Amino acid sequence: MIHFHHSTPVKSLPKVIILLLMVLLSACSSAEPRFNGTEQDFCADIDQSQQSTLADYLAPVAEKMKVSTGVYVLEQGTEAMLARAWLSENAEQSIDVQYFIFSTDNIGLIAIDYLVKAAERGVKVRVLVDDIMVEANGEELLTLASHENFSIKIYNPNANIGKNIVDKVVNLATDFHGVNQRMHNKTFIVDQQVSITGGRNIADEYFGYDHQYNFRDRDVLLIGGATKTLNTSFEQFWQSELSVSVDKLVKASKQASTSSNFDELHQYACNPMNFVPAVRAKINDLPNAFKQLAEQDEIHWLTGVEYISDQPGKNSGEVFLGGSGLTTERLIDLVQQAKKSVIIQTPYLITTDLSKNIFKALVDKGVEVKILTNSLASNDNLEAFSGYQRDRKALLTTGVKIYEFKPDAQIRQKVMSEVMHQQLTQAPIFGLHAKSMVIDEKITMIGTFNLDPRSANLNTESITIIPSEKIAKRVKQGMLEEMQPENAWQTTLDWNPDNEESLLKQLRVKLRRIVPKNIL
Repeated sequence: MIHFHHSTPVKSLPKVIILLLMVLLSACSSAEPRFNGTEQDFCADIDQSQQSTLADYLAPVAEKMKVSTGVYVLEQGTEAMLARAWLSENAEQSIDVQYFIFSTDNIGLIAIDYLVKAAERGVKVRVLVDDIMVEANGEELLTLASHENFSIKIYNPNANIGKNIVDKVVNLATDFHGVNQRMHNKTFIVDQQVSITGGRNIADEYFGYDHQYNFRDRDVLLIGGATKTLNTSFEQFWQSELSVSVDKLVKASKQASTSSNFDELHQYACNPMNFVPAVRAKINDLPNAFKQLAEQDEIHWLTGVEYISDQPGKNSGEVFLGGSGLTTERLIDLVQQAKKSVIIQTPYLITTDLSKNIFKALVDKGVEVKILTNSLASNDNLEAFSGYQRDRKALLTTGVKIYEFKPDAQIRQKVMSEVMHQQLTQAPIFGLHAKSMVIDEKITMIGTFNLDPRSANLNTESITIIPSEKIAKRVKQGMLEEMQPENAWQTTLDWNPDNEESLLKQLRVKLRRIVPKNIL
């Protein structure tokens, strides 16, 4: 879809304390302009008329939506991106967006353009983003929020937006637990009828469009049914005192200079150098693609689909850097019910005594437990890998089988977009970012939850539980494929693939052992 930029954005969830130190030490500088002005009207050549609304397309399944949930697993980054674009383009009433990362790279800017265009035609757009990873400056946020149909709130704004260096230092020193509580939820809800949730944030690398490093990830599309629970959860976060409007965070002097002129943004998104016309055509053709999926019974209508989210703030904070949460307890309950197998994908694998004991109990009663995580060579988060490395042998001792994703996994040839194949002479590195689990070939979990203390106790997380043997078998098949030798190394008590990376990177991981595991 997107023309590649030659800058490499932040890839994933850096550890909050490390990121905060970087923010504190960075010098203030004026931001470079996002757009280069042009006299050419790229948008004049694009038909932007809206033929139908989302309600028109949903009419044939309206009765099904009342009693069940349409489920389609979005395995490919391209289809996950196209679905979000098409839904934005056909929204009629509302778009509610909740993300940990919403970058201002190429994918991010085009996603913002879709949201602005929706607002301009009367759709109420609400965007909730965690404070720690916001790339846009206050003035840019205010410009977006100046449109009467576009609202932006920042979750737990104690370290970034509207804060000077003194504020940051004071918050870090006086409320370390609070600063480490982040919103990791990822939801995209249109007209309160259709939603997408899962592992992907909004940035080039989550959809396979970064030319250096991309993520293997997974989302799920939900139609009707369980989307009601997503609506309730979003509203709870939106109304929480932890979610603050940007106009309350940014100084009034900047507010005076904002305007609702989005012409430069629109021209950027219309420019074929930034948005390949062939992909725009695929977005327009998405109804036909989904019609084919429906005819092939690839969209599953199910009862019993669960969406579970932690409460804003996660827990009371009475236990320092601890406290568990709704998603943690539900996952423990699910895993302990396993009878035959538990297959897991998690980019970051940092176990505690509790999780090791749970896995050991499963193995002891004959349950097969296999986990795919990132290798040192594919990992973008050295702090997290350090936590995993410290505990790897102890986890293997429980009988769990561990596989580590290769940076040149052959599966990347499947998940790369056609545009990337055409534009790049060398394939980028792929790292694992999917957070999924299949239990007994009956239940699939797709969510934001990493198997680490941060997801268990600090970040708000969300999970979708899908009771379908067909979906479970297909997702499991894909997960097992990604554990094969062409895609992953099997780690044992006698061998691990750390030496496949440079000595420098190995040393950098060792140096991070000073970071406590309970904030990883």
